[in-house]
Amino acid sequence: MSSTFLIIISLFYLGLIGILINRLHFLSILLCLELLLISIFLGIILYSCNFNTIFIFPNNLILLTLSACEASAGLSLMVILSRTHNSDLVLNINILQH
Repeated sequence: MSSTFLIIISLFYLGLIGILINRLHFLSILLCLELLLISIFLGIILYSCNFNTIFIFPNNLILLTLSACEASAGLSLMVILSRTHNSDLVLNINILQH
């Protein structure tokens, strides 16, 4: 296993640990989710470059598009939550309140 695979795997686990530890603010959860998606994207690109497969490249574009959509939906959700609850703290969010 090369060092780049180890770096990508460590980025993925760093994102998971970040989600588990930093659950206080909604923005930190979104940033950790982006780190997870970027590490998966880099892993797929590295895999396709090592094995010279062209079939994985369209899947990379789909994954990158979905991660951009996830980021925009997450940020819009954060703006709505901060406007309605005056905070981005995850503990203060109660969906049944309104």
